[in-house]
Amino acid sequence: QVQLVESGGGSVQAGGSLRLSCAASGETFSRYNMGWFRQAPGKEREFVAGIRWGGGRTSYANSVKGRFTISSDNAKKTIYLQMNSLKPEDTAVYYCAADRTPFRTTVVVSPPDYAYWGQGTQVTVSA
Repeated sequence: QVQLVESGGGSVQAGGSLRLSCAASGETFSRYNMGWFRQAPGKEREFVAGIRWGGGRTSYANSVKGRFTISSDNAKKTIYLQMNSLKPEDTAVYYCAADRTPFRTTVVVSPPDYAYWGQGTQVTVSA
């Protein structure tokens, strides 16, 4: 079992930056690929970024590539999402999630492949 708690959301003007954190507890953190997802009002939850277990390979949605960076600190059992050059269309509730399959070799992007979710943190970007 993995418990996840996000923090770091807030309101920022377009072009600004925010860093989200996701603290994990419970079962060994480093077994699972971790992902960041977001959900805007009236839209489906979508993949933003993922990192392979052990802090290895990363993957990004095209919409955030070059602006967002996912990283992990295994000692602190925490993953981060550094978001730069934010746009109004980045406004959403952001969730971190842990893959349901330990030691999966690739980062998957479908929400049903993730078994553990945080409560979400709101990010609002104004024009």
